[in-house]
Amino acid sequence: MLRLVKLELQKLWLNKVSRILIFVSFILPFTVLVLSSIKINFFGFFTLELGELGIFNFPIIWHITTFFASYFKFFFAIVVVSMIGNEYSNKTLKQNLIDGLSKKEFILSKFYTLVFFSFCATVLIGVATFLIGMYYSSYTEASIVFREVEFLLAYFVKLLGFFSLCLFSGMLLKRSAFALGFLVITWILELIVYGLMEWKIDGDLPGEIFNFFPIQSMYKLIDQPIQRIIMTKFPEKGELAYDYAVHWYEIAIVLGWTALFIFLSYRLLKKRDL
Repeated sequence: MLRLVKLELQKLWLNKVSRILIFVSFILPFTVLVLSSIKINFFGFFTLELGELGIFNFPIIWHITTFFASYFKFFFAIVVVSMIGNEYSNKTLKQNLIDGLSKKEFILSKFYTLVFFSFCATVLIGVATFLIGMYYSSYTEASIVFREVEFLLAYFVKLLGFFSLCLFSGMLLKRSAFALGFLVITWILELIVYGLMEWKIDGDLPGEIFNFFPIQSMYKLIDQPIQRIIMTKFPEKGELAYDYAVHWYEIAIVLGWTALFIFLSYRLLKKRDL
């Protein structure tokens, strides 16, 4: 496994654009540190500091930082589809196979690299969240500090699932631009199908089915925290209550899609004439 990951990292390091995108992908999540220190001056009457609003208290901070940091995954999506596109355009895929790398090992090398980058991103956002929380939070008891740390697991699975979809789209279409377009089209199609189900089917069934769709299931792993923040600040708003927890079945759905995308990527490569 280490040999395959090392091989992929060497390829990425030799590509200047990939180096820059990877650097940006890892640095951008740390903007939550900057966000926590933002002070907004309202025409000199008073100053609002986000860090003093309580939204960076434990345990809610795990929810907030992982939700917003997950949006930066699109930068690394470019790296993933480029990683596949360059294999075809530079003919390194064919050369790797000639040098003795099997098609299964080729796909596994990509998957292991996705796991590696997802893990690194999760560790970084975990460290950033912990530092912000320890600075701003009113609670320092371990039982509170590490409560809801499962959002980090959801963040990892969310990244891995999305990157696996990017890998599949890259293998399917070979070119980076088309692969990125495929991701956008997939998202739009999910919304269209959901809209049609809402139109034709009454009740909660359309929403329940929608949560099984690839991109939507990845989004649902970490629900938006806005309602939760409002609930914290205005407890009387009971009608805003909603289920924001990380559920095992949501993780299972995304892991299922991840396995399917990796398998389909392998099947495409196995059947394709290089």
